[in-house]
Amino acid sequence: MSGPVIIGIIFGVAVIIAVIYAIIQGQRRKLTAGVEDMVGKIAVAQTSLNPKGTVRAEGEIWAAVSEGGKIEPGEEVIITKVEGLRLLVAKKSKQKEGE
Repeated sequence: MSGPVIIGIIFGVAVIIAVIYAIIQGQRRKLTAGVEDMVGKIAVAQTSLNPKGTVRAEGEIWAAVSEGGKIEPGEEVIITKVEGLRLLVAKKSKQKEGE
């Protein structure tokens, strides 16, 4: 076999190994898509929640229901549950702010 053929084979095998490695790494990565991932995250009230209103979460506006009383616009809340296209939220406690 000549030199260029051997170099071509080595290069081809290296490319195949790199592609297989990239596929394996992609399969190991945890998926973070979907609304299930939103539970526990912080959102900001856009309107008064008494108990219904809207919040901004992950850069999007969502319909929300307060689980613990009235929430004023601009207050931070924690997402406790997702029901379809509506978020259930609770006021962010003082204890959580220190974490």
